[in-house]
Amino acid sequence: MAAPKVAVVGAGVIGLSTALCIVETCPSSSVTVLSDQFSPNTTSDVAAGMLIPHTYPGIPIHVQKQWFKETFTYLFAISNSAEASEAGIHLVSGWQVFKSTPKEELPFWSDVVLGFRPMSKAELQKFPQHRFGQAFTTLKCDCPPYLLWLEKRLKAAGVQMYNRKVADLWELHREYDIVVNCTGIGAHQLVGDKKLFPVRGQVLQVHAPWVKNFIRDGDGLTYIYPGIHRVTLGGTREKESWSLSPDPGTTKDIFDRCCSLEASLQEAQDIKVKVGLRPSRQCVRLQREVLSQGGVKLPVVHNYGHGAGGFSVHRGTAKEAARLVGECIAALQGSSSRAKL
Repeated sequence: MAAPKVAVVGAGVIGLSTALCIVETCPSSSVTVLSDQFSPNTTSDVAAGMLIPHTYPGIPIHVQKQWFKETFTYLFAISNSAEASEAGIHLVSGWQVFKSTPKEELPFWSDVVLGFRPMSKAELQKFPQHRFGQAFTTLKCDCPPYLLWLEKRLKAAGVQMYNRKVADLWELHREYDIVVNCTGIGAHQLVGDKKLFPVRGQVLQVHAPWVKNFIRDGDGLTYIYPGIHRVTLGGTREKESWSLSPDPGTTKDIFDRCCSLEASLQEAQDIKVKVGLRPSRQCVRLQREVLSQGGVKLPVVHNYGHGAGGFSVHRGTAKEAARLVGECIAALQGSSSRAKL
């Protein structure tokens, strides 16, 4: 059989990482990325890119932990390499603080991040409104440079990238042997997934180079994440809102909330506002499906619906999607050898 042609639809962090994992695990395949938006215009470009996992109710915890561990290990290696700056990846220490002690004082990911421990009384004095906290070091990914770094890796591996709006996965069946759907919130329309819904996130990016530590309120709504050049302040979680227009009232609310955690931010300069729609569902859709029309079959692998936690698990789910693509290739090769018999 000739090299199987694989189309990855979507060029956010999930699509690009999945394409890279397919290249690495199925080297005999020919991979193409198709998307109507590339960086800097993807949802991933707005993401804060902090590796602090969210919990998916519909997925076993050991699976989520594996995804996070694989992602952390992968990015940690980049952060320790000469490419760290270009890829926009660095370690950042800080605190997650709670107004009351959480039921789960040790989250499932506590032994994956570095140096996880309860905060001391002295540290908690910085946050008089909060009664409990956790201190740890994790990784922060500045998303636009990371997406460009992934694109560069893909191009070096011979992957083609085309700006193309795919209206129906079936339209690709004449050109490709396998299609991988990494369209994020676009899957709502593309494959009619009614379980998928947007959670609108508005963030501010400010110039405040003196802020070196991350601070995250345990409710996950208010956070301060220092990047290489700018600090991301957040945020919002507005379910079922499709609006991409920044809201000035929300901007003020985010800024005030962040200043209540870190008063020095009052002096922050050059505030930029960004909005993204997190592709949310009860659990990530990571599965194989075979589309068929008139006796013609098209194997599809879905990898979307990561919600607010996409960056924390992107490499782990990409590896799993690549494994499923490998299964599709094996099935195709099996059927083509049977056809020869």
